[in-house]
Amino acid sequence: MPSNVFPRYYEDCEIGQTTALGSYTVTEEEITEFATKYDPQPFHTDESAAKDSMFGGIIASGWQTAAICMRLFVDGALKDMASAGGRGVDELRWYAPIRPGDVLSVQIEIIETLPLEGNPELGEVHVKITGVNQNDELIISLTLLGMIERRKSIRSKGVERSQEEE
Repeated sequence: MPSNVFPRYYEDCEIGQTTALGSYTVTEEEITEFATKYDPQPFHTDESAAKDSMFGGIIASGWQTAAICMRLFVDGALKDMASAGGRGVDELRWYAPIRPGDVLSVQIEIIETLPLEGNPELGEVHVKITGVNQNDELIISLTLLGMIERRKSIRSKGVERSQEEE
């Protein structure tokens, strides 16, 4: 069962830990505004063309869906973490489109933790993000590769070890 508390430091991150990040309702205005600027395909921007497309109506850009997931991740977890940035995204998949009025609910799970080679102050945490709509239909999944600070006491020991080894 998901908790609403996400770890602050690398040492607090446990594989299998999950957190529900909340939900976001997508409007048609947001869909067309985002797509007009960043992904101007007709099934995102033109209601008439979208009706004639394989989607049968306006849908959100997959990139917008990913951006919504990122916003919920920042607001629901990352803002309280000792984040040092990201290393990338793996395995991004769009399973079904988001339509105007859909509610995207997002959950995260820690799937891997590992020391960051050459930097004793940071650890790498792989976080699987999944988003479902109001019907519990899988919409999106992706894995974020984040860098998280280690606790100061551990960082100090790591730096001392590095200095002693020189």
